Amino acid sequence: MVIKLITTRLQRLFPKSDIIKHLNLHGFRHTHAYFTFNEAGVAVKEIQQRLGHTDINTTMNIYAHMTKNMEEKASQQFSKLMKDLL
Repeated sequence: MVIKLITTRLQRLFPKSDIIKHLNLHGFRHTHAYFTFNEAGVAVKEIQQRLGHTDINTTMNIYAHMTKNMEEKASQQFSKLMKDLL
């Protein structure tokens, strides 16, 4: 019942926003996972536990695109480190 109440309130608030037109509660879950992976640098195993997935493959299958972003970021950081060493 609480989820329906929150969803109803979001549906009333978002049209008034210039930033977000639609986002459901599940969207907040994805947003949380994205920022936890990409900004906080939390390990995939921890994300799996936070999201309640019993199998880490579930987490990886849903959020693998986020780890690709992390790989790119890691590559850029490594390149920068190598340039700084020279």
